[in-house]
Amino acid sequence: MPLELRPYQREALEAVYRHLRQRDDNPCLVLPTASGKTPVLAQICKDAVGQWNGRVLVLAHVKELLQQAVDKLDRMAPELAPMVGVYSAGLKSRQGAKPIVVAGIQSAFRHAEELGRFDIAIVDEAHLIPAEGDGMYRTLLEDLKKTNPSLRVIGLTATPFRMTSGPICAPENILNHVCFEVGVRELIVQGYICPLRTKASREEIDTSGLHFRGGEYIPAEVEDLMDEKKLVEAACNEILSYTHDRKSVLIFASGIRHGNHIADVLRHLGVQVETVFGDTLSFERDRRLKEFREGALKYLVNVQVLTTGFDAPNIDCVALLRPTMSPGLFYQMVGRGFRLHPGKKDCLVLDFGENALRHGPVDALKLKPAGKDSNGEAPSKVCPQCRTVVAAGYSICPDCGFEFPAREKAKHEGRASTVGVLSGEVTEATYAVDEIRYSVHEKRGAEPGAPRSMRVEYRLGFNKYQSEWICVEHKGFARHKAELWWKRRSDAPFPLNAEEAVAIAEEGALAKPKAITIRSVTGEEFARIVAYELGEKPAWREPGWDEEAPAPADSTPSLQEMLEEAPF
Repeated sequence: MPLELRPYQREALEAVYRHLRQRDDNPCLVLPTASGKTPVLAQICKDAVGQWNGRVLVLAHVKELLQQAVDKLDRMAPELAPMVGVYSAGLKSRQGAKPIVVAGIQSAFRHAEELGRFDIAIVDEAHLIPAEGDGMYRTLLEDLKKTNPSLRVIGLTATPFRMTSGPICAPENILNHVCFEVGVRELIVQGYICPLRTKASREEIDTSGLHFRGGEYIPAEVEDLMDEKKLVEAACNEILSYTHDRKSVLIFASGIRHGNHIADVLRHLGVQVETVFGDTLSFERDRRLKEFREGALKYLVNVQVLTTGFDAPNIDCVALLRPTMSPGLFYQMVGRGFRLHPGKKDCLVLDFGENALRHGPVDALKLKPAGKDSNGEAPSKVCPQCRTVVAAGYSICPDCGFEFPAREKAKHEGRASTVGVLSGEVTEATYAVDEIRYSVHEKRGAEPGAPRSMRVEYRLGFNKYQSEWICVEHKGFARHKAELWWKRRSDAPFPLNAEEAVAIAEEGALAKPKAITIRSVTGEEFARIVAYELGEKPAWREPGWDEEAPAPADSTPSLQEMLEEAPF
């Protein structure tokens, strides 16, 4: 059965191929946890081997991710199965001569010569590539480039930043440019990711005495704080009170001692619970994870083991009994509950570490280490009545209807609240535009030949975005609006179709937006853009104005030549 990609997965694939054709550096795809990175990876592998006669190396850091890649390649593109080799000590395989090699970085990084020549290297969980230094990824990729200097690297990640060094994409890094990104909120609205509900602990913790190392709390201090007898017992009782109708509860502890303490208290309260730690014997770990996935085990406690690479769609509650300064780690823990599953309406997040207050919602994480936004206001707050965590601007709790006390406006406060929950309440906020992307958009479920639009996606900081759709192929008022939008930004002729619109936009013929103003109306599903701050219109010259100029010398690597025949 051929691969069937979701619309945003196809957009991601198109963006990668466009990047490889038009640029000579390395792209990164940002796709949320549970959004389906592996189908995109599988299609790249399929095209590279079948269309371009190339070789692909898929790299990951844990055996679970490697096994997922192999399984999904086999299921989604069974014709590739004879071409896939696994190079991993953890999976007890050293097949390095196949057209597609799925390799553990720990096993492969000193064996570039044995693995041979590759055209593409795909790195899953690409945020783990170190920003500097010799690291295993850098060592392997640099050695592979000795065999093929034209090797291209493609990164896949849900969190394109590091706590200590910022964005993973930069001119000096291995990955250089985020070529496509889709946000959590958009995929929840479209029904591809499970909605979340967040509850804060009734027992407040005081992290003010904790110290930092490498941008994170010192682990031993965190464990001592969270392992206090009263706090553990209160947290376990609270977990049970919230999860009587939940099916699968994944608990993140602050350390092994703390994890065992949690498990002991839960057992004393009469429930079956297991633990998975770094030193858990392999056969015991596999058995416990299998029981948890199959629903035979409801409560599972882990310590820094199941943050990435663990796929259990049945998880409908995540309990965080550890504070973290890393928004990426917070995201990865919460992300275990993103996957859809029959009968699962949402995932409950029980946050005993005040992480949602520190970092904000997972679809708009704050990167400031102190968990404060630019005006010093915490990004979230807790309803004192039902303990639901909501964005800071909410005036009424959406779960229980509690009315938050009116906040006195500071004398020098220059920004109004950006979130409202009263029926019909209108709020506006202006954001600086960090990046803009254009793509052809086909409405989901549309009939063949239906008008398409140009999707314009604005990035407004890490993992915050706003999209709009320019209806260049439509008629009537929709087309009139599109023509006005285009005229404000360019002197180029109005495009004939969505592909031409995207091509002109990517040539730099549209004025760049510096900022946009977004209006939200409570009760409406989507916010919309109501104002723009635009730069100058670029100069426009008709194609062919300089046809007499000599063509540049052809220095394109062979892979890029083959990419010209890619399906996008």
